[in-house]
Amino acid sequence: MRRGRHSATAAEPHLMVRLRSMVWGPAEFVGPPPIRLTAKGVLAGCLAAVAIIGSAIAGAWYGITGLAAGEGGLVCAALLVLYLCGVRAGRALIGITAVLAVCLALETPQAAAGVVLAERGRVESVVVTSVEGGPADVSGNGRYLCSVIDRDGVPVKVRIWRGCERTTRPGDAITVVYDAEGRVPPRGAEGERSTLHAVSSLGGWVAGLVSACVVAVVRSYRLSAPDRGHRLSP
Repeated sequence: MRRGRHSATAAEPHLMVRLRSMVWGPAEFVGPPPIRLTAKGVLAGCLAAVAIIGSAIAGAWYGITGLAAGEGGLVCAALLVLYLCGVRAGRALIGITAVLAVCLALETPQAAAGVVLAERGRVESVVVTSVEGGPADVSGNGRYLCSVIDRDGVPVKVRIWRGCERTTRPGDAITVVYDAEGRVPPRGAEGERSTLHAVSSLGGWVAGLVSACVVAVVRSYRLSAPDRGHRLSP
């Protein structure tokens, strides 16, 4: 009985080390992380971020609905997860990276539309026909939404919230920017219109994704891979 208890007690630290290695990665190095792995992590994160954002911008630019909606970005996120699984990164770090990649893919379509409008958008004055929403609207997010008509009297299909304020009334004129090719919905013209400004809202997600990739790849370092082809016979 004592020998069985002793064996179980001795196996517990080994089991905890193995479990920690599976969840967070083995990180079998001493001192600073290997530069090679750090570079691989940065490269993987940057390539994933560029692919996610680039696919959405391309979809919005050329009118490819699936890409513009962020579906291409979700595919890129899945490929990044498969890469991390291939290098046997920690399960928890793979999960964190996956969440950040998916969030970036879901946030990118609005930024991609802003890029298109910044590059080929045209500014036009429209007339407000009705104002809805606001802080008292429990079904919305606190924004005021303006229904507008263009200079020819044709109603704009989407409601405008940028430039639509508490003091806006029917009959007021507000400025909107619209895509000359009609592939991106119009939006209120407010503040700076530039490609850099349009994608600046994604900076935090990109930084988080790249950082998570670096940590996941670095902590996947093993001193030696198990040799499954040549095992010593007992």
